[in-house]
Amino acid sequence: MAKRTVLIIDDEISFAEMVKLNLEDTDDYEVRTEYKGADGVKAALEFAPDLILLDIMLPDKDGFDVLKDLKENDQTKAIPVIMLTALKSDPVKFKAATLSAEEFMVKPVTVRMLVEKIEEVLDRRIVEKMKKENNS
Repeated sequence: MAKRTVLIIDDEISFAEMVKLNLEDTDDYEVRTEYKGADGVKAALEFAPDLILLDIMLPDKDGFDVLKDLKENDQTKAIPVIMLTALKSDPVKFKAATLSAEEFMVKPVTVRMLVEKIEEVLDRRIVEKMKKENNS
C-alpha cells in the first residue's frame, strides 16, 4: 500500500516536527512541514497531500485565510483539512466548519489522537468515494 501523505502547517516547530517524526515512524506516512500559511498553500499545490493539519494562529496569515485559499483553489479544494488550535471556543469551531474544515481539534493533542483522527478522516473519504462510484 502506498504511503499516505500529510502536510503540517504549524508555526510551533517542535510540535510539527514531533508529529512528523511520529507519523513517519509508522511507515504509513510521508510528511511535509511548513511553518507559515503562505508557504503551506504553496506546499499543498506542490506536494498534493492526502490530508492537511492546519494551525489557526500562524505568523503571516491566520489558518482561516489559509483554509479559504485552499478551498477556493481547484487543485487543493478536495484535500481534507483538520484544524488544530489552542483556541477553544464555539465561534472558532463554527468558523472552521463554515470554511469546510473536515475536523477541528484543540491542542494539546497526543500523536495517538492525531493518528486516529487522520485515519478516520482518510477512511471516511475512501468510503465516500466508493459510494459515489457505486451510484454512477
